[in-house]
Amino acid sequence: MESRYIRQTQLKDFGPEGQQKLAGSKVLVVGLGGLGLPALQYLNAMGVGTLGLMDQDTVELHNLQRQTLYTENDLGRSKLEVTHEKLSAQNSDTQFILHDTFLTKDNALEIIKTYDLVVDATDNFPTRYLINDACVILEKPFVYGALHSFEGHVSVFNYNNGPTYRCLYPNMPSPEEVPNCNENGVLGVIPGIIGTLQALEAVKVLTGIGEVLSGKLLLFDGLTQQSIKIGFKANPENKKIKKLQEQYEPLDCGLVPSIAAEDFQILLDSQQSIIVLDVRTPEEFSDQHLNKSVNTPLDHLESASEHIVGAEEVYVICQSGKRSEQAIRQLDPIYPNKRFYNVLGGMNKMKTLCP
Repeated sequence: MESRYIRQTQLKDFGPEGQQKLAGSKVLVVGLGGLGLPALQYLNAMGVGTLGLMDQDTVELHNLQRQTLYTENDLGRSKLEVTHEKLSAQNSDTQFILHDTFLTKDNALEIIKTYDLVVDATDNFPTRYLINDACVILEKPFVYGALHSFEGHVSVFNYNNGPTYRCLYPNMPSPEEVPNCNENGVLGVIPGIIGTLQALEAVKVLTGIGEVLSGKLLLFDGLTQQSIKIGFKANPENKKIKKLQEQYEPLDCGLVPSIAAEDFQILLDSQQSIIVLDVRTPEEFSDQHLNKSVNTPLDHLESASEHIVGAEEVYVICQSGKRSEQAIRQLDPIYPNKRFYNVLGGMNKMKTLCP
């Protein structure tokens, strides 16, 4: 198997020493989507010894446009299961650690502490801030990637006493400042480019070659094929984090009454007559929905009245819980005599309960 990595071990600045460093490294990839998959495929192919895979989603049709490890035959299957299966076929020498969960404040420190490096392949601000704070506490570097439309961002945080994520983005944006998951589209090839750049930064961190993107944010514009780097400095205050926050959602989220997906499933199983508003797009609703739900897209909430007449309690659901929260904020002032409940985790969480 020595010839497997010969194309990189023969590089003067990498050599057998670099390969040995990769073989002895442990990398956690949080998120098995558009960013995580290309990063994993290259880290696995290049010989990183141990790879941690973390996700709890299933493969859906709209994933295939950018998550190219998956095929039509994988629809409905666990992303964790499919990714493990295919990466094992790619490199049988790699040790895989499977985390069938989402990252939370309750498991972040325990999981991350066993790894040398974290690749942040997530798509939401709360998890990014959680990864940052856990890595600061544990003194672990992490490679950041983000997507929007035709653009992508890459940086490395908490590396060799360098800046943290909070040095670049001190405060979490409010829900109103963040595009919802329906509006925030992305051209399919962009995640592949950014995820591959994340893999490159991970290799540089692990082996000590090249110039790591620490204190620099790389901005890539796919429409012009241009990229620029923006420098930023460390704020010593952001390195003094000693414990995780109590919660990693925007502070005003608690104002919206919510119900855990597990409790909502019990309610559905009870056969009670309840009103469930699904505020996703018609396309998403057609792809998969709850039997008792009615589709009222977020941008057509004015039509909700015909569905909730006479109801005292209304349960609102979307894909992840963000749009349903926005919907409740809009509906509350219009229907002050009704009680609205946001289904936490949305359809993503419901699918894990009844796959």
